[in-house]
Amino acid sequence: MANNQSVRRHLDAFTRGRIIGKLEEGRSVTSVAADFGIAHSIVSRLWRQFQTTGTAIRGFSSGRPRGTTPADDRYIVLQARRNRRQTAGEIARHTTQATGRPISRFTVDRRLHGGSLFARRPVRCVPLTPAHSRRRSLWCREHRNWRDNEWGRVTFTDESRFSLSSDSHRILIWRERGSRNHPSNIIERDMYGGRGVLVWGGIMLGSCADLHIFDAGSVNGTRCCNEILLPYVRLFRGAMGLQFLFMDDHAPCHLTVAAEQLLESEDIERMD
Repeated sequence: MANNQSVRRHLDAFTRGRIIGKLEEGRSVTSVAADFGIAHSIVSRLWRQFQTTGTAIRGFSSGRPRGTTPADDRYIVLQARRNRRQTAGEIARHTTQATGRPISRFTVDRRLHGGSLFARRPVRCVPLTPAHSRRRSLWCREHRNWRDNEWGRVTFTDESRFSLSSDSHRILIWRERGSRNHPSNIIERDMYGGRGVLVWGGIMLGSCADLHIFDAGSVNGTRCCNEILLPYVRLFRGAMGLQFLFMDDHAPCHLTVAAEQLLESEDIERMD
Protein backbone atom coordinates (compact mmCIF):
# COMPACT_ATOMS: atom_id res chain seq x y z
CA MET A 1 0.00 0.00 0.00
CA ALA A 2 2.85 2.37 0.79
CA ASN A 3 4.29 1.81 -2.69
CA ASN A 4 0.91 2.45 -4.31
CA GLN A 5 0.53 5.73 -2.44
CA SER A 6 4.00 6.76 -3.55
CA VAL A 7 3.12 5.99 -7.19
CA ARG A 8 -0.08 7.98 -6.87
CA ARG A 9 1.73 11.04 -5.64
CA HIS A 10 4.11 10.94 -8.62
CA LEU A 11 1.64 9.89 -11.34
CA ASP A 12 2.61 12.04 -14.33
CA ALA A 13 0.30 13.32 -17.06
CA PHE A 14 1.52 10.76 -19.65
CA THR A 15 0.76 7.82 -17.35
CA ARG A 16 -2.65 9.25 -16.56
CA GLY A 17 -3.38 9.44 -20.29
CA ARG A 18 -2.34 5.82 -20.84
CA ILE A 19 -4.63 4.68 -18.01
CA ILE A 20 -7.60 6.55 -19.47
CA GLY A 21 -6.84 5.12 -22.91
CA LYS A 22 -6.96 1.55 -21.64
CA LEU A 23 -10.21 2.22 -19.78
CA GLU A 24 -11.75 3.68 -22.94
CA GLU A 25 -10.79 0.46 -24.74
CA GLY A 26 -13.15 -1.36 -22.38
CA ARG A 27 -10.60 -2.70 -19.92
CA SER A 28 -11.75 -3.10 -16.32
CA VAL A 29 -10.47 -0.87 -13.54
CA THR A 30 -9.01 -3.88 -11.75
CA SER A 31 -6.99 -5.08 -14.72
CA VAL A 32 -5.65 -1.60 -15.53
CA ALA A 33 -4.61 -1.12 -11.90
CA ALA A 34 -2.78 -4.46 -12.04
CA ASP A 35 -1.00 -3.48 -15.28
CA PHE A 36 0.36 -0.26 -13.76
CA GLY A 37 0.95 -1.67 -10.28
CA ILE A 38 -1.21 0.90 -8.54
CA ALA A 39 -4.22 0.70 -6.24
CA HIS A 40 -7.70 0.06 -7.59
CA SER A 41 -8.98 3.23 -5.87
CA ILE A 42 -6.48 5.42 -7.73
CA VAL A 43 -7.62 4.20 -11.13
CA SER A 44 -11.25 4.46 -10.07
CA ARG A 45 -10.88 8.10 -8.96
CA LEU A 46 -8.96 8.96 -12.13
CA TRP A 47 -11.73 7.46 -14.28
CA ARG A 48 -14.44 9.36 -12.37
CA GLN A 49 -12.46 12.58 -12.78
CA PHE A 50 -12.22 12.02 -16.55
CA GLN A 51 -15.93 11.28 -16.84
CA THR A 52 -16.85 14.37 -14.81
CA THR A 53 -14.39 16.99 -16.10
CA GLY A 54 -13.28 15.53 -19.41
CA THR A 55 -9.62 15.58 -18.40
CA ALA A 56 -7.30 13.42 -16.37
CA ILE A 57 -4.71 16.15 -15.85
CA ARG A 58 -4.24 17.03 -12.22
CA GLY A 59 -5.27 20.59 -11.49
CA PHE A 60 -3.05 22.96 -9.53
CA SER A 61 -4.28 25.60 -7.11
CA SER A 62 -2.56 28.87 -6.32
CA GLY A 63 -3.40 28.38 -2.64
CA ARG A 64 -6.04 29.64 -0.30
CA PRO A 65 -7.36 33.07 -1.33
CA ARG A 66 -6.42 35.99 0.91
CA GLY A 67 -9.04 36.96 3.43
CA THR A 68 -8.12 40.65 3.28
CA THR A 69 -7.63 43.23 0.57
CA PRO A 70 -4.65 45.62 0.40
CA ALA A 71 -6.94 48.31 1.82
CA ASP A 72 -7.83 46.00 4.73
CA ASP A 73 -4.13 45.39 5.37
CA ARG A 74 -3.46 49.13 5.56
CA TYR A 75 -6.43 49.57 7.89
CA ILE A 76 -5.14 46.83 10.23
CA VAL A 77 -1.66 48.39 10.42
CA LEU A 78 -3.14 51.87 10.94
CA GLN A 79 -5.25 50.63 13.87
CA ALA A 80 -2.18 49.15 15.57
CA ARG A 81 -0.18 52.35 15.11
CA ARG A 82 -2.99 54.52 16.46
CA ASN A 83 -3.44 52.37 19.54
CA ARG A 84 -0.39 50.19 20.09
CA ARG A 85 -1.89 48.41 23.10
CA GLN A 86 -4.73 46.79 21.16
CA THR A 87 -4.60 43.03 20.98
CA ALA A 88 -4.78 41.16 17.68
CA GLY A 89 -8.24 39.93 18.68
CA GLU A 90 -9.51 43.47 19.23
CA ILE A 91 -8.12 44.63 15.89
CA ALA A 92 -9.71 41.60 14.21
CA ARG A 93 -13.13 42.48 15.68
CA HIS A 94 -12.87 46.12 14.61
CA THR A 95 -11.78 45.14 11.11
CA THR A 96 -14.58 42.59 10.81
CA GLN A 97 -17.12 45.25 11.78
CA ALA A 98 -15.63 47.74 9.32
CA THR A 99 -15.40 45.37 6.34
CA GLY A 100 -18.31 43.03 7.00
CA ARG A 101 -16.04 40.03 6.44
CA PRO A 102 -14.84 37.69 9.20
CA ILE A 103 -11.13 38.17 9.89
CA SER A 104 -9.27 36.12 12.48
CA ARG A 105 -6.63 37.32 14.91
CA PHE A 106 -4.13 35.04 13.17
CA THR A 107 -4.71 36.96 9.94
CA VAL A 108 -4.20 40.21 11.86
CA ASP A 109 -0.91 38.85 13.27
CA ARG A 110 0.34 38.06 9.77
CA ARG A 111 -0.70 41.44 8.36
CA LEU A 112 0.96 43.31 11.23
CA HIS A 113 4.15 41.31 10.78
CA GLY A 114 3.98 42.17 7.09
CA GLY A 115 3.77 45.82 8.15
CA SER A 116 6.90 45.40 10.35
CA LEU A 117 4.90 45.56 13.60
CA PHE A 118 5.64 43.01 16.31
CA ALA A 119 4.29 42.44 19.82
CA ARG A 120 6.85 43.56 22.39
CA ARG A 121 6.92 44.69 26.02
CA PRO A 122 6.81 48.48 26.35
CA VAL A 123 9.65 50.44 27.94
CA ARG A 124 8.72 51.92 31.31
CA CYS A 125 10.14 55.16 32.67
CA VAL A 126 9.56 57.72 35.39
CA PRO A 127 7.26 60.49 34.13
CA LEU A 128 8.83 63.95 33.82
CA THR A 129 6.89 67.20 33.83
CA PRO A 130 7.90 70.08 31.53
CA ALA A 131 9.41 71.80 34.58
CA HIS A 132 11.56 68.72 35.27
CA SER A 133 12.77 68.70 31.69
CA ARG A 134 13.64 72.41 31.73
CA ARG A 135 15.61 72.14 34.96
CA ARG A 136 17.52 69.09 33.75
CA SER A 137 18.34 70.77 30.45
CA LEU A 138 19.55 73.89 32.26
CA TRP A 139 21.71 71.82 34.63
CA CYS A 140 23.31 70.00 31.68
CA ARG A 141 24.11 73.26 29.88
CA GLU A 142 25.67 74.73 33.02
CA HIS A 143 28.01 71.76 33.49
CA ARG A 144 28.71 70.69 29.92
CA ASN A 145 32.26 72.10 30.01
CA TRP A 146 33.31 70.44 33.25
CA ARG A 147 36.46 68.32 33.10
CA ASP A 148 37.35 65.08 34.85
CA ASN A 149 39.06 66.84 37.76
CA GLU A 150 35.85 68.77 38.46
CA TRP A 151 33.57 65.75 38.15
CA GLY A 152 35.97 63.80 40.36
CA ARG A 153 34.89 65.98 43.30
CA VAL A 154 31.24 64.93 43.04
CA THR A 155 29.52 62.00 44.70
CA PHE A 156 26.23 61.13 43.02
CA THR A 157 23.65 59.36 45.17
CA ASP A 158 20.17 58.06 44.54
CA GLU A 159 17.49 55.81 45.98
CA SER A 160 15.64 53.30 43.85
CA ARG A 161 12.68 51.14 44.73
CA PHE A 162 12.68 47.63 43.29
CA SER A 163 9.39 45.80 43.01
CA LEU A 164 9.34 42.20 44.22
CA SER A 165 6.43 41.39 41.93
CA SER A 166 6.00 41.77 38.19
CA ASP A 167 4.49 45.02 36.97
CA SER A 168 4.07 43.95 33.35
CA HIS A 169 0.51 42.59 33.66
CA ARG A 170 1.32 40.90 30.34
CA ILE A 171 0.87 44.22 28.51
CA LEU A 172 2.34 44.19 25.01
CA ILE A 173 2.45 46.85 22.32
CA TRP A 174 2.86 46.74 18.55
CA ARG A 175 6.11 48.38 17.47
CA GLU A 176 8.66 48.33 14.68
CA ARG A 177 12.14 46.89 15.09
CA GLY A 178 14.62 49.46 16.37
CA SER A 179 11.93 51.75 17.84
CA ARG A 180 12.08 50.53 21.44
CA ASN A 181 12.74 53.97 22.94
CA HIS A 182 10.42 55.97 20.71
CA PRO A 183 8.02 58.07 22.85
CA SER A 184 4.99 56.25 21.43
CA ASN A 185 6.40 52.95 22.75
CA ILE A 186 7.11 54.12 26.31
CA ILE A 187 4.77 53.88 29.27
CA GLU A 188 5.41 56.48 31.95
CA ARG A 189 4.97 55.09 35.42
CA ASP A 190 6.48 55.78 38.81
CA MET A 191 4.25 53.74 41.12
CA TYR A 192 4.50 49.96 41.39
CA GLY A 193 2.06 47.87 43.34
CA GLY A 194 2.99 45.07 45.66
CA ARG A 195 5.98 44.60 47.93
CA GLY A 196 9.33 46.20 47.19
CA VAL A 197 12.67 47.23 48.67
CA LEU A 198 14.32 50.65 48.71
CA VAL A 199 18.04 50.68 47.90
CA TRP A 200 20.49 53.59 48.21
CA GLY A 201 23.75 53.84 46.29
CA GLY A 202 26.52 56.36 45.70
CA ILE A 203 29.15 56.64 42.96
CA MET A 204 32.02 58.91 41.99
CA LEU A 205 34.84 58.71 39.48
CA GLY A 206 36.85 55.59 40.28
CA SER A 207 34.88 54.63 43.38
CA CYS A 208 31.48 53.72 44.74
CA ALA A 209 29.74 53.23 48.06
CA ASP A 210 28.27 49.97 49.27
CA LEU A 211 24.60 49.55 48.49
CA HIS A 212 22.35 50.22 51.46
CA ILE A 213 19.01 48.43 51.72
CA PHE A 214 16.47 50.15 53.93
CA ASP A 215 14.43 48.09 56.32
CA ALA A 216 10.66 48.21 56.07
CA GLY A 217 9.00 51.54 56.66
CA SER A 218 9.19 55.03 55.20
CA VAL A 219 12.46 56.96 55.04
CA ASN A 220 12.27 60.29 56.84
CA GLY A 221 14.92 62.88 57.63
CA THR A 222 16.11 61.08 60.76
CA ARG A 223 16.62 57.79 58.95
CA CYS A 224 18.35 59.60 56.10
CA CYS A 225 20.84 61.13 58.55
CA ASN A 226 21.45 57.96 60.56
CA GLU A 227 21.59 55.47 57.67
CA ILE A 228 23.02 57.50 54.77
CA LEU A 229 24.60 60.84 55.59
CA LEU A 230 26.57 59.83 58.68
CA PRO A 231 27.86 56.36 57.71
CA TYR A 232 28.46 57.02 54.00
CA VAL A 233 28.46 60.66 52.86
CA ARG A 234 30.51 61.91 55.80
CA LEU A 235 33.21 59.34 54.99
CA PHE A 236 33.40 60.56 51.40
CA ARG A 237 33.66 64.13 52.69
CA GLY A 238 36.51 63.16 55.00
CA ALA A 239 38.41 61.48 52.17
CA MET A 240 37.91 64.29 49.64
CA GLY A 241 38.31 67.33 51.88
CA LEU A 242 36.75 70.74 51.35
CA GLN A 243 36.48 70.30 47.57
CA PHE A 244 33.88 67.55 48.06
CA LEU A 245 30.44 68.05 46.43
CA PHE A 246 27.39 66.01 47.41
CA MET A 247 24.73 65.35 44.75
CA ASP A 248 21.44 63.81 45.88
CA ASP A 249 18.13 63.30 44.12
CA HIS A 250 16.29 65.98 46.13
CA ALA A 251 13.96 63.40 47.60
CA PRO A 252 11.83 64.74 50.49
CA CYS A 253 13.98 63.01 53.11
CA HIS A 254 17.05 64.93 51.88
CA LEU A 255 15.29 68.28 52.16
CA THR A 256 14.24 67.99 55.80
CA VAL A 257 15.56 70.35 58.47
CA ALA A 258 17.50 67.49 60.10
CA ALA A 259 19.32 66.64 56.87
CA GLU A 260 20.09 70.29 56.09
CA GLN A 261 21.47 70.89 59.58
CA LEU A 262 23.66 67.79 59.42
CA LEU A 263 25.15 68.78 56.06
CA GLU A 264 25.88 72.26 57.39
CA SER A 265 27.46 70.96 60.60
CA GLU A 266 29.70 68.56 58.67
CA ASP A 267 30.62 71.29 56.16
CA ILE A 268 29.26 69.23 53.25
CA GLU A 269 28.40 71.28 50.18
CA ARG A 270 25.38 70.13 48.20
CA MET A 271 25.54 70.42 44.43
CA ASP A 272 22.56 72.23 42.92
